[in-house]
Amino acid sequence: MEHTMDLRPKRILVTGGAGFVGRHLTQGLLRRGVPLTNLYAPERSECDFRRWEDCRQAVAGQEVVIHLAAVVGGIGVNREKPGEFFYDNLMMGTQLMEAAYQAGVEKFVSIGTICAYPKFTPIPFREDDLWNGYPEETNAPYGLAKKMLLVQGQAYRQQYGFNSIYLLPVNLYGPGDNFNPRSSHVIPALIKKCLEAMERGEDEIVVWGDGSPTREFLYVEDCVEGILLATERYDRPDPVNLGSGMEISIRDLIGLIAGLVGFTGQLTWDTTKPNGQPRRSLDVSRAEHYFGFRARVPFEVGLKQTIEWYRAHYPRGA
Repeated sequence: MEHTMDLRPKRILVTGGAGFVGRHLTQGLLRRGVPLTNLYAPERSECDFRRWEDCRQAVAGQEVVIHLAAVVGGIGVNREKPGEFFYDNLMMGTQLMEAAYQAGVEKFVSIGTICAYPKFTPIPFREDDLWNGYPEETNAPYGLAKKMLLVQGQAYRQQYGFNSIYLLPVNLYGPGDNFNPRSSHVIPALIKKCLEAMERGEDEIVVWGDGSPTREFLYVEDCVEGILLATERYDRPDPVNLGSGMEISIRDLIGLIAGLVGFTGQLTWDTTKPNGQPRRSLDVSRAEHYFGFRARVPFEVGLKQTIEWYRAHYPRGA
């Protein structure tokens, strides 16, 4: 086991702290005993990490940086805005890490993406396969921009002794997820489609692709625990997967969600739309070995909690 960092006295910057994972992460830090006065989670309106001066000001006086901020979305918005996804994510990460190094930050935690893996990575995805091919085309600009944080972190560790680590979370879901149909990922998109069809009395929903791709999903609270354990205990240059070790096809996923919400209508597959990466399932042994992380929340339990949150926050007709 690595040397453990006590986070309680540390001054911690959480970028993207107002986002889906960031809100859960800041609560996780508070539960670990980090005082609110030690946490800085700026809104995008007050801190734009594409701007060097904003990066420099944000890291001033901080001891730990957890970099969650990203421009993200599902296949549709990735295809619509590949240039923005590449530039914004690259500039945020590159400038923030350089500013953190210059400011003497003790530890920089980069949150990468499963989209960085090659399109045809052998199952389960092992971290050593990360460079063995080009990512799936629909989200390659995003995936490669985030992947550069790994390159930068390893380079800064080698030249400067800068303590930067790189984590690769699989597809996340849970309460507080993004349910905007233009930019949401698959689980919130399917929950919303099923429930709205029921509200309108419709007996059919249309789903992208043919249902054959597989995905692995990690409940957001499990992801937060993995990030915090790595922040406390992991100090190596090698990337680390954060996942649950499960795999489910999109066809089975929509069947499960439909059953949980009570949608009994027809599922129509729009095969003119892309499937995305054929399979995603992670080898999660490195995270358990180095910092004792293992996902705890069963998939169906996490789905039920996500559905309950959506019903509570998006009342009928909203």
